[in-house]
Order: sequence, then structure tokens, then C-alpha cells
Amino acid sequence: SNKESQNKRILAHLKKGKTIDPLSALNLFDCFRLSGRIYDLKQEGHNINCEIIYTKKGKKYAEYSLVK
Repeated sequence: SNKESQNKRILAHLKKGKTIDPLSALNLFDCFRLSGRIYDLKQEGHNINCEIIYTKKGKKYAEYSLVK
């Protein structure tokens, strides 16, 4: 399914040591529900860190990385 394909691609991206946030998930993988995909990956046993990033204008977003 599209969901499983996105999960695999997101995991491969994280395994390269890269981070991912909602905007890059949309741009790279056409993924609108990054938090859902991260939830799936955590359920599969992957140790994923979430950091809340604040923009200069005070907006916040989640940035995820794989814990080695």
C-alpha cells in the first residue's frame, strides 16, 4: 500500500542519518501525515526521536531522527 511504501522510504531516509519534518515529508515523499507514519515505524520497534523546533515567528513543528 501507499502507507507501507511511505514508511519504507521514510525509514530509509532516517537510516541515512537524516532528519525529517512535515514539510520535507510532503516534498520528498508526498506524505501529508508524517506523525502517522512515525507512529507506524515506532510500533514496528524503531527508536525515533522527536524534537520540537520553533520558527522565528513562533510556529512549532516536529523534527524526527532515528536514535542509533
